[in-house]
Amino acid sequence: MDWPTHKDRLGCEIVRLLYENKMILTWYRDKPSGWHLHSGKWSPFYIHLRELSSHPEILRKIGYSLNLLIKEEMPDTDLIVGLAMAGIPIATAISLEGNIPAAFTRKVEGGVADYQKTIEKYGKHSLVEGQLHKARKAVLLDDLVSYFTSKLEGLNLLEYEIRRRNLKDLDIPHVLVLLDREQGGYEEAKKHNVELHSLIPFKSKGIHWLKDVLDKIEYDTLKDYLKDPERFQEYEIQNKLSQLCPSSTESR
Repeated sequence: MDWPTHKDRLGCEIVRLLYENKMILTWYRDKPSGWHLHSGKWSPFYIHLRELSSHPEILRKIGYSLNLLIKEEMPDTDLIVGLAMAGIPIATAISLEGNIPAAFTRKVEGGVADYQKTIEKYGKHSLVEGQLHKARKAVLLDDLVSYFTSKLEGLNLLEYEIRRRNLKDLDIPHVLVLLDREQGGYEEAKKHNVELHSLIPFKSKGIHWLKDVLDKIEYDTLKDYLKDPERFQEYEIQNKLSQLCPSSTESR
């Protein structure tokens, strides 16, 4: 089986597992009022992958799949850097599967500008934990991407640490995520000379892989939302959607 076909099969299997185990939530099944994202936009679905560590079988499958992706698309990778916090368990799973060394970034509010505060808080003189000196090609790893903002912050942290340790031979040509919401992240990565890779491109493929496990109104609404999210920002539309749910209560 060629890699693109195998990759799609793995992505399809995993995105269904994420939905079935409520790491992909929808207004229809889980929360009639929907969600307001960090951007302030209303959404009929929410992707919550921070619970992956509670599902070892799924996490193991993700480690297997992303290790294959790295071997096929980034074969010169010799270091995986998990972006705090959601990227850390995934990076560990890949490391164990592929025997690739892993490191992880610290969570820094405000980015490298608050580096001194981070040193005082942790008592550590490093923004990245792990051995970097033996690596030549690193990939920054996270759970998902929307607009690439947090990935760019992670790259800045890693590049800062590379300079601080004087690791002139270490390059970061790739960013890898499990799921790409396809909201401009790939294009933004290109602007910074970085290649963005994902197993599940949600808008172009992931939503269609879920068609057989979603209710028809659920599938149609999510597909339409991904095409034109602005149309769903009106309260009247949100209220109408909430009335279509099997239950009108907030808890299920």
